[in-house]
Amino acid sequence: MYYFAAFLLSLGSVVYAERLLVLTVATERTEGFLRAERSLQQFSLNYQVLGAALAEYKHQQDLIVLFIDGYDVVVNGDENLILERFRESGAKVLFSAEGYCWPDKSLAAAYPVVKRGKRYLNSGAFIGYASYLAKLLGEGEVKDDSDDQLFYTLVFLNEKLRQKYEIQLDSTGELFQNLNGAIDDVDLDFSPDSRSDPRRNVRLANLAYSTEPLVVHGNGPSKIHLNMLGNYLGNWWNPSVGCVACEEDALQLDEDKEKWPFVMLASFITKPYPFVDRYLENLLSLSYPKSRMGIYLYNGVENYTQIVADFRQEAVKSFAFVESPSITSGDERFAFVKISTGSAADERQARDKAVQWCQERQCDYMLVWDVGARLEMPDTLQRLIRRNKPIVAPLLHTEGRLWSNFWGAISDTGFYARSDDYVAIVERKRLGVWNVPYVCLLYLVRKERLSKMVNPYSHNYDLDADMSFCQYCRDKEYFMYVDNTVRYGHCVDDYGYDNATSYADLANLLINKKEWESKYLHKDYRKVLEDDYVLDLACPDVYSFPIFSPAFCKDLIDTMEAYGKWSSGTHKDSRLLGGYENVPTRDIHMNQVGLESVWLKILDDYVRPVQEKAFIGYYSRPPKALMNFVVRYKPDEQASLRPHHDASTYTIDVALNKAGVDYEGGGVRYVRYNCTATDLEPGWALMHPGRLTHMHEGLKTTSGTRYIMVSFVDP
Repeated sequence: MYYFAAFLLSLGSVVYAERLLVLTVATERTEGFLRAERSLQQFSLNYQVLGAALAEYKHQQDLIVLFIDGYDVVVNGDENLILERFRESGAKVLFSAEGYCWPDKSLAAAYPVVKRGKRYLNSGAFIGYASYLAKLLGEGEVKDDSDDQLFYTLVFLNEKLRQKYEIQLDSTGELFQNLNGAIDDVDLDFSPDSRSDPRRNVRLANLAYSTEPLVVHGNGPSKIHLNMLGNYLGNWWNPSVGCVACEEDALQLDEDKEKWPFVMLASFITKPYPFVDRYLENLLSLSYPKSRMGIYLYNGVENYTQIVADFRQEAVKSFAFVESPSITSGDERFAFVKISTGSAADERQARDKAVQWCQERQCDYMLVWDVGARLEMPDTLQRLIRRNKPIVAPLLHTEGRLWSNFWGAISDTGFYARSDDYVAIVERKRLGVWNVPYVCLLYLVRKERLSKMVNPYSHNYDLDADMSFCQYCRDKEYFMYVDNTVRYGHCVDDYGYDNATSYADLANLLINKKEWESKYLHKDYRKVLEDDYVLDLACPDVYSFPIFSPAFCKDLIDTMEAYGKWSSGTHKDSRLLGGYENVPTRDIHMNQVGLESVWLKILDDYVRPVQEKAFIGYYSRPPKALMNFVVRYKPDEQASLRPHHDASTYTIDVALNKAGVDYEGGGVRYVRYNCTATDLEPGWALMHPGRLTHMHEGLKTTSGTRYIMVSFVDP
């Protein structure tokens, strides 16, 4: 207030014509200030940051002054519109109004009663003739540490002074909107501007009073909502061109990649997650030069000790440096240290240690990457750096759901709340770079922010570590952004995941289909569905095609062998209705190991499309199958299978291991055609009609162990 008062008092009693100057006080160029400044620049408003170069205005005689808070305001109109609203008020000095009386609540009763609108003065935004304001400030002693809100309140409550200076409150939000206590009163208006100003194709509508405020102030606890509104107002984003601001401050990387910023990848495995092997592979997939990266590893899951250790050996070959933290015994560079626990305390310490470690090494950036995040764009890191934001995350969300790695709003209790635009951002119906109150799983922190952080993950022990970090940023008024301009990747859902076995991922198709396909579908499966792909014909009406990866074959075999309850291979079978098996094999049913629903999904999603291509005109969705099982052939157990018809419309027979390596012999002979199919590659399926035409037999396995997956479809 001192600078503002000194400036206005220096203007004396000179008479001014109507021309606008915006004044604000800001001691730091924070992100909030830069946002306010940008909004002023968008509308070509003349502005001055108080505290320097004030004398140049001393003798100007055509001035109206608009004062705004330097950190929590967005302006959404040009000079003509602002002056028009001011003139319409009939005031010489017009203050914004709000619904709370502060800093002295006892003064509430002294305020004049208003018939409509907000009753109490807020000094975060006001406008007036400079000559009036200069004289008004002369009514009291103005000190450097004066409370401007209380000073203006006392002047306003003095009826004589109020009349003398013709002071009014903008109670209905014609010009000013204070958001505290009024969030439910306002909404964004995306209709075209009546004045055809493309900068105002998004405006703020005050629904309570049918007004359209031009100066929006996020006072008190309403700053998060201002951040949301600021994603649109001030010509940040509009429906006609999308994100206006996104490319304004883009950072250009040097042509010489060895001069690129140094980035520390902070990797955290804090709890069991599906497809952790894919996560570790994903860490190595970035196209950013590894010579300009280091990696910090934290594993809090004992079952993952070996896979993380194996990954570390690969990482050492690629990254500039690798470090794995030990919470109890300190860090040792280039040495993997087993962490046997995954407690919340350990996680916080590991995360805070990553911040400290990056600070000590003066990293340019820290890329936090949790086990639940997957990137599909190798150049994600370059894209995030080019965004030139202190904290920015790529949008990731769970396939088929709205769960993502950001929140659009925060509830009163500090937890998730859905912002009005959350769905539009997640579904990418609106593209841009969005100021949000919470990010997680994967985000980039720039050095200027990182260097000032002190134990952000331990900031609030009542919250999870990620929420503590974001609260720390909000408390420090650090902006966090999420970028949805491209499809960066997705989140992995850990719902109901049990990592008791290393092959638990097999059962995860129904939860994380994209990850499951990445790990378990054959790399050439999609080609099979192309119009010009010709299915291999092993025998008449016996089609072969690739469907599963080596990982699927291995994990399915391991699942069955771990279960271990192979059938006797006799006609007596208690698993079947009636207890009799006509053509017995040594097998384990999928329903015995909890994979029946997964297999039925496989039949519908991956087998049925190939069946419809091969057997034209037959449609059955979803396919039905009661007999789905893995068969084991061994010379000393059951080496072959007699000729028979399957109880199916068609049958799927998938090779799970390799002929000539894992076993000798084996194969299928189709009796009617005297045709033999042998040496099928692991992950390839035979598909043939069942009953009536395709009697077949299993040829003898002469050595080793042969595994196949069999399904009788539509019995």
